[in-house]
Amino acid sequence: MMEDYENNEGFDYSDDRDEVYSKVVKAGKRTYFLDVKATRNNDYYLTITESKKKFDDNGNASFEKHKIFLYKEDFDKFTEGLEEVMGVVRAALEGRLPEKY
Repeated sequence: MMEDYENNEGFDYSDDRDEVYSKVVKAGKRTYFLDVKATRNNDYYLTITESKKKFDDNGNASFEKHKIFLYKEDFDKFTEGLEEVMGVVRAALEGRLPEKY
């Protein structure tokens, strides 16, 4: 759970931390929020939040959210991995099945 991260040195994960930049990406039934945030020590990290609208049996709407924190020291490795798996998906959609890993 995210609560496990609250005591990380220099990081404050409460909702009142400084938001530096935000990008909203609407994609079908989901909305993605890409937020650059600053710590109290003026260090930066990225939060990626997926939000999906859900309805209960009575038709009441709520939002299901999933969030990950991505730290600047992990950007390159994360980008490499993301590009690799996106390439596999694109290749599979073109009929080229990926090799087993």
